[in-house]
Amino acid sequence: MKLNLTPELKPVIDGLAETFGDQLVDIWQSTGHTFVRIVPDSITSVCRYLHDEHRFIYLSDLFGADRFTTEERFEVIYNLLSLRDRHRLFIKTWLEEENPVVDSVVEVWPAANWFEREVFDMFGVRFNNHPDLRRIYMPEDYEYYPLRKEFPLLGVPGSIDLPGTTPDME
Repeated sequence: MKLNLTPELKPVIDGLAETFGDQLVDIWQSTGHTFVRIVPDSITSVCRYLHDEHRFIYLSDLFGADRFTTEERFEVIYNLLSLRDRHRLFIKTWLEEENPVVDSVVEVWPAANWFEREVFDMFGVRFNNHPDLRRIYMPEDYEYYPLRKEFPLLGVPGSIDLPGTTPDME
C-alpha cells in the first residue's frame, strides 16, 4: 500500500523506519490517519523518540482492545498529537494472551498513568515500571477483567455485591 503522508508526517515515518526499522511491524493509513505497529519491547524507546525528536508532546489517549485471536490477542493503542505540526499518529502494539505485559510510558507522558491503569483494570494488561499500577474502577480483589471478550454481558454472578434495584423502604 502506498502511503499518502503529509509533508509534516513524512519525516516522522522516515525517521521511525531509519531508527527502529527492525522493530516496526507495519505502517498503514485508514480513515485519514496513520498507524504504526511496533514490537512491544520497543514501546518506550519509540515513544521517547517521537516525543523528543518529533514533538509528539501530547498523549491524547491510550487504550486497549481485545482482538479475541489465538495469537497476539491484546492491543494497546497510543493516540499521539504533535501540537506544533498539527498532526496525529497512532502507535499500536499487540500482546500475547498469556501474561500480556508492556513497558509503561509514564516517564514520557505523565498523563499515561491513569490511561494505563484503566487498561490494566479492564483488560489485565500489565505495564512494567508503572509508578502505581492498581485497579481504577473495579475493587482491588476483583478477579476478572470486564472488557475482555469472554466476560459475560451481565457480569459474573456473585462476583461483586450490587445495590438493590429499589430503595429501602422504612
